[in-house]
Amino acid sequence: MSLICQAMLAEKDVVMRVSNGVIDRTVSCAGGHVIGTEYKLRDSGSLIRPSQEFSFLVNDVLYSGDNQWIGFQLRDTVTASGGKGQILSFTDHKKTLLVELSYLTFPDIPLVSKTLTVKNLGFEDVKLEGVSVENLNLTQSPINSWVMGKYGRYQNLGSFYGAWDDPLVIVHANEEGYGIAVGNEAVGIVKRTEVFQDGRKLESGVTKPGSAYPFRRWLKRGQSWTSQPVFTAIYGNGEFDPQRIVNTAVQKYTRLHMGTRVEQIKRKPMFVYNTWVPFTRNINDELVRQVAKAAAECGAQEFIIDDGWQMGHGSSDVKDGEKVADWAVDTIKFKGGLKPTFDYIKSLGMKPGLWISLARLDANSEVVADKPQWIIRDKNGNISDLHTSSSNNRTACMGTDWYDYIRDLILHFVNDFGLAYLKLDLAIVTSAYVFDDEQTGCYATDHPFHRDHEESYDVIYSRAMSLFDELHEKAPDLFIDCTFETAGKIQLMDYGIAKHADGNWLSNVNGWSSNSNLRVRNLAWGRSPALPATSLVIGNLMMDREDHILALKSLAGTLPIMLGDPRKLSDEERKEFRSWTDWLKNLEDQHHFMSFRQDLPGFGEPAAGFWDGFARINVDTQSGGIVGVFRENAAESSRTVTVRDLNPESKYDVFQGPDRKKVATLTGKELEEKGFIVQLEKRKDGELFEITRTTL
Repeated sequence: MSLICQAMLAEKDVVMRVSNGVIDRTVSCAGGHVIGTEYKLRDSGSLIRPSQEFSFLVNDVLYSGDNQWIGFQLRDTVTASGGKGQILSFTDHKKTLLVELSYLTFPDIPLVSKTLTVKNLGFEDVKLEGVSVENLNLTQSPINSWVMGKYGRYQNLGSFYGAWDDPLVIVHANEEGYGIAVGNEAVGIVKRTEVFQDGRKLESGVTKPGSAYPFRRWLKRGQSWTSQPVFTAIYGNGEFDPQRIVNTAVQKYTRLHMGTRVEQIKRKPMFVYNTWVPFTRNINDELVRQVAKAAAECGAQEFIIDDGWQMGHGSSDVKDGEKVADWAVDTIKFKGGLKPTFDYIKSLGMKPGLWISLARLDANSEVVADKPQWIIRDKNGNISDLHTSSSNNRTACMGTDWYDYIRDLILHFVNDFGLAYLKLDLAIVTSAYVFDDEQTGCYATDHPFHRDHEESYDVIYSRAMSLFDELHEKAPDLFIDCTFETAGKIQLMDYGIAKHADGNWLSNVNGWSSNSNLRVRNLAWGRSPALPATSLVIGNLMMDREDHILALKSLAGTLPIMLGDPRKLSDEERKEFRSWTDWLKNLEDQHHFMSFRQDLPGFGEPAAGFWDGFARINVDTQSGGIVGVFRENAAESSRTVTVRDLNPESKYDVFQGPDRKKVATLTGKELEEKGFIVQLEKRKDGELFEITRTTL
């Protein structure tokens, strides 16, 4: 990869150009302005007109590339994953603000990752708000363009405002076949991506003043704030499928360069069991051991004890006046504590896991009594609960020393009990179930890490992500599952969370519903391949339901997790489960397919009356992977399946399921152009296929 930077001595002539041989991006500083002048694929036209490049508010004053700036400097920057780029820095004329724009490119990917840093050089504190990391004037017309929101999946016409569930937005020129994908790596409810709000502009960054969850940071003298990256991937040359950029460039960036946690796991979880349904809080050591034995016989690798193990709500013996919910083990249910239970789980070859709320406390807990200064404050200054508005609960604020308390408690479970999987749950910033914008964040003005309500949003999220990083540093093998409830909105998962948590408990589907398999596949399709599929943990499909193998097949497109009571399965059914899970584990060892997921050509969003499917092909080695194909009450009993991104000259065997019935032997080119036939006689059914290279 080549990197080109041109810097003239005269300030007014400074020009920054970054290129990796696939794309070129140019920013001019002529006349003291910072203007994006060109962003294009090599040998193609620019996708932007002269653009402001960035904007933000400081003390309610708007700053952008249109302002007059001085002191321009350029320096190289590199990343451990192979990224190369330039950092452009400059100050205002009074030298009270230093701004840095960092641009990174990566080998052979038509993508730029950009961050913005603002540093306070003045003597007074400043208020930073409304940051747009990217501020581009597009060549595309809002009349003839789709804006694809909700993880780049769903079409919109005209002006578009993207919020918490829009980490990826695609602006696609329908008639010309070109466009731009915009990835916002901010966490949770503070992200914002706007398109065509004033006709041609694209802005991506954090929320503005006056929005439901406004971003704010106070900077003292010498303090700086750096945004989460915003990446832009561009495409053209008559590409009329806007999803192709997601299946290729975006997924390659998230897998190799973004730093997502799940990609740092050498051996990814393949089959997880959780106790929540049907047992809820009615668990004890004896029951857990029985269920764990049955789950292990089915091939489970991780066994998660959900809510109900602790003293507090739902505990078996709480005496009058006793302080509860300080994450003490209920020794009536678990007489020897959790360590003997965990040791038994490990003896079965599984990793033990535990449900813990990141910030929820009982109102009469010891922590609330001793440290009320750690608790979220509502708009009236009272200690409060964000999750349900319950008078029996409280929410701790991550903008306090609660951070140290919960960190040490989790590490105690890791170091003393052998905890390997951590499911962190319930609200920390806003509730997925309470629709009151004022019952969000923390209104305290005396908490050490945030100055006011507006600043609390980003601070709480940032410190939660820092906590995950610290836990991973001290316990490298700990799998952290940050649930959608902790993320703050129904079924919310994004890049910001994926960079710090290994997974996200995305939803609780009705595990007994006849449509639950479809619902799982729909949730997975809607968020992947924009997000790493293996980071999506979707409950609550049951192991003891009649179509449990079809449920497992549906889950194979994400991180398979199942609930239910495996004790109810016969020995034969447990062996069948085991044959499937062993087969998938062997294929992961062979192809490492869990790092990948692609759309199947010709198969769309999972829906009643149609066929749907997914591919999980290792496009780096092109050795193969798996393909899932499903009939959801469609009239047709057969479909042709084609597979992309394999070596066109190599031959591949196609096998059906763990019995490895050979379906076809085709070259990579034949698999893409001709494919193979899948026949499913049942109206609701599905099948998994193995794709394995036979010759080079």
